[in-house]
Amino acid sequence: MGKRKQNDDQKQSINKKFKFNNTSTTIDPNTSGIYATCARHKEKQAIDELILILSERINDFNEIEEEIKSNENQSELSIEDKIKAELSELEETTKNKNSNLLQPSKLDCECVIFIKTKKPIDPVKLVTDLSKECYESGIKNTRYIQKLTPISDSCSATSENPTIQLKLLSEKILKPHFHNDQDQKPIKFAIQVSRKNFNILESDEIKKIVAELIGKDYGHSVDLKNYDKLIIVECYKTNIGMSVVEDYQKYSKFNLQQIYDKSINK
Repeated sequence: MGKRKQNDDQKQSINKKFKFNNTSTTIDPNTSGIYATCARHKEKQAIDELILILSERINDFNEIEEEIKSNENQSELSIEDKIKAELSELEETTKNKNSNLLQPSKLDCECVIFIKTKKPIDPVKLVTDLSKECYESGIKNTRYIQKLTPISDSCSATSENPTIQLKLLSEKILKPHFHNDQDQKPIKFAIQVSRKNFNILESDEIKKIVAELIGKDYGHSVDLKNYDKLIIVECYKTNIGMSVVEDYQKYSKFNLQQIYDKSINK
């Protein structure tokens, strides 16, 4: 009973910190975050659960402290004013650090939720770490969350020529993985496109654009079964999100429920 009360208190505290805008059901461009699926009519519980889980893990990012330090006010102030400013900023940062880095977004879509993340949080690392933890421990720490999908960045598809925005996004996301001029090795890849309330571009058209931008200069090739990296393209309404992930098949497509079920069978 004590543990359950503690978890309830944590969720109530989180609910006070994390509130989403009920008037908007779209995702802005240049947004990173994590999609998650859940059981029908359990979206609210899933949001609370995922926020709690992510909040416990984002402190592991050493870059957070570096980000805080780099953002300190360096303007010309007196010593006394600078100390006051730093103390005030530290207090505000400690109070709102997690709530600023994680924000739930309301979606007009059943069984799907989205948690917006801010730098220095890496959605791909968070999702991969959660999946790996479940895979290696055989313990499922979630009740409502099922499948996770990380989004490193996104763009708008509402312009007159949405393919241009998609190309710009693809170049940004793909470059670190496929276009390293110093030591780039051939990579077998696949492209996965998911569309929810989205009809601006067809799936085949999106795959063609992304594949052409990867190119063949470095010996990269498509392999739908035994790929090294998977390019995830998640389309929702007027937003196109993208990420590049590894170990997608090993970790049951980042489906925590399936990972857990397989560990039970083993």
